[in-house]
Amino acid sequence: MISEIINICWIPFTGFISFLILLSAINKSIGVRKAYVNLLLRIFEYGRVSIETASKENQKFESKSKTDTKLGLEVVEDDDNKETLNGATLITRDAILLPQAQENTQDKQVSSKKEEINFDFEKCLDYVKSGIEAIIEDDVTSRFEAEELKSWNMLTRTNRHYEFISWKITLIWVVGFIVRYTILMPLRVLVCFIGVVWLTLCTAAVGYLKDGEKKRAVVHKVLGQCFGVLSSAISAVITYHNEDNRPSSGICVANHTSPIDVLVLMCDSTYSLIGQRHGGFLGILQRALARASPHIWFERGEAKDRHTVAERLKQHVSDPNNPPILIFPEGTCINNTSVMQFKKGSFEVGGVIYPVAIKYDPRFGDAFWNSAKYSMMQYLYMMMTSWAIVCDVWYLPPMYRQDGESAIDFANRVKGVIAKQGGLVDLVWDGQLKRMKPKKEWKEIQQVEFANRLKSD
Repeated sequence: MISEIINICWIPFTGFISFLILLSAINKSIGVRKAYVNLLLRIFEYGRVSIETASKENQKFESKSKTDTKLGLEVVEDDDNKETLNGATLITRDAILLPQAQENTQDKQVSSKKEEINFDFEKCLDYVKSGIEAIIEDDVTSRFEAEELKSWNMLTRTNRHYEFISWKITLIWVVGFIVRYTILMPLRVLVCFIGVVWLTLCTAAVGYLKDGEKKRAVVHKVLGQCFGVLSSAISAVITYHNEDNRPSSGICVANHTSPIDVLVLMCDSTYSLIGQRHGGFLGILQRALARASPHIWFERGEAKDRHTVAERLKQHVSDPNNPPILIFPEGTCINNTSVMQFKKGSFEVGGVIYPVAIKYDPRFGDAFWNSAKYSMMQYLYMMMTSWAIVCDVWYLPPMYRQDGESAIDFANRVKGVIAKQGGLVDLVWDGQLKRMKPKKEWKEIQQVEFANRLKSD
């Protein structure tokens, strides 16, 4: 009896899954994901109102029982203010003491050693203030932690824990937990497995075609279908803006939040990738993609050789038949709140640069990959147990290096455009500071800047 019921249920279930995969493969949508996201927004809004109501009731109750015995004054805790502080930065900096680019400070280093410096204690106060602010809250460490949410998104792994504030919220959280772990996650794992197998088979078949326009057209369609299926594994809802500026050749640079950035962009167009060879799950995808289209993969030792990287990059860009190459100049994942220093290597090659800004909606799931804390499989597990991955992609007008403009200045100009469009904070700090200590050159630049402030007029 039980086996018959399972067989009866299995047929429509497999048919439904096949239908969804087919829609993803042909890049069509019947509006299920958007309707799902809109439903989540209504649930989140209801949860926000319920949490605020419960917090105000608790505040009134506690305010009646708490009094200051010494002063006889009633002490009322402002929970609303706590919420605001918890979701924003603690310090508002009036002036940030930052070093200038190294190319502009070499002459200054030499000249500063020859001049006599008179010490004035008042000129040190700005540095003391900046140092204390950095100890309390620095601009670098906070960029490699989960982004603060303005309202709770019903996930216990976020930094808000309201699942037991009222029985209604508890009920919604329990139902959501069951849906995510018993329905969505198994379906997503199945779709991901099918997508990886399909990508491997398709790229292997396409690899036997002769190079030419027909192969490029087939690769474009095949990769679009394969990545469309993979996007279903995380319930991705992607909105592309300014599609007229979509890259067609040259170099495409984007801010970097997660490995999913590649998936997000490859769903809309075909790119060549550059990076270090990996093993495991990423290695399977790298080998599959290399069979279908030209990519640049380096061994660990080669990736550190800037000359080798630049030469292979120039060779790829010089061939008009190659698809645009996708580069993340930050070199590491940032937590969707800011853009950090762009490496100048990709801006020295020459030619056109296509900036792309990617911004994820953290209410549905945190797309940031903290590689120091989670492995790739742990990260995929978190993505598949999130509500969804919702993001916006802006294609920005192509940019060119101006006459007399250094590669560093060009990189900073492109970075500023991406940060402005994505609503991200534009920072000068190197993202590699999360793995290594500050370079000696940066310390010397700060010392020179400090010495210039101490010079007597």
